[in-house]
Amino acid sequence: MPSTATARVTAVLMAAAAVVGGCGDDADTAPSEAAAARPGDAEAAFPVVVTADNGEVELAEQPQRIVSLSPSLTELLFAIDAGDQVVAADRHSDFPAGTPVTDLSGFQPNVEAIAGYEPDLVVVAGDRDGVVEALDTLGLATLLLPSAASLDEVYRQIDVLGAATGHADAAATLAAGLRSDLERLAASVPERDEQLRYFYELSDGLYTVTSDTFIGELLGLADMTSIADAVDDTAGGFPQLSAEYVLDADPDVIFLAHTDGTGQDPAEVATRPGWGELRAVRNDAVVVLDPDISSRWGPRIVELLRAVVDATGDVR
Repeated sequence: MPSTATARVTAVLMAAAAVVGGCGDDADTAPSEAAAARPGDAEAAFPVVVTADNGEVELAEQPQRIVSLSPSLTELLFAIDAGDQVVAADRHSDFPAGTPVTDLSGFQPNVEAIAGYEPDLVVVAGDRDGVVEALDTLGLATLLLPSAASLDEVYRQIDVLGAATGHADAAATLAAGLRSDLERLAASVPERDEQLRYFYELSDGLYTVTSDTFIGELLGLADMTSIADAVDDTAGGFPQLSAEYVLDADPDVIFLAHTDGTGQDPAEVATRPGWGELRAVRNDAVVVLDPDISSRWGPRIVELLRAVVDATGDVR
């Protein structure tokens, strides 16, 4: 059994996996191979070949029994009107209401249990324990769609899921709506002399994100930059900062986005040695974010950006 420290780091990194990546030009997103593979109307596009991270996957017919092992992918399936085709979702897929939540796990996948639902399509965000190959051996079509590294990657996954489920039109509508809503929110951000500098706290171990991640790209739309950008590149997109580093950086905003079971109490932040003098604490700019919304790359990314913009509108 892993130690408490190891388990915590694992939980943080799994949450952070939803926010890895760099920035991209959303408006110039090229059609994915999946889009190119579908002829004509999506509802009549079967058989179809779609391209996921596990390669090309052929679907002879529109899937009617989908198993999803990722909360983000579950949300996307429902958002493109494929919810009625989902017969089972993992234990963490708690949104939207009515999702057929089961004891299945995306972190410790049980191939026999998955096969018990007789799926004609399985969607996973990680190839843990060789689950993709195991499902393939059983003849079960599987799409590996890992945590999105950028907004462009979100749109690509929407496109792939739309083609694979027979809902390409709904998928295109969703992607266009997300782009439009994000652009509208970005345009609503008040002009400032300088970008706001933030500390995005993933756990009480002071793990955070840089601007070169999915979350960093989103917050960049709100004219913000991470204090962790100055950390050595070898630390990757999720460095662990010291308390002294945060104190020296003195961020304008602190976001509490814990997804590892630790507390999220703004009042506690002020009690940390020296933290009561931080600009963010003194200006009441310690913001608690919904841990589900802040760790998923599904259709609620708009809600995350809206929460950030609304909470920081008066911060200068």
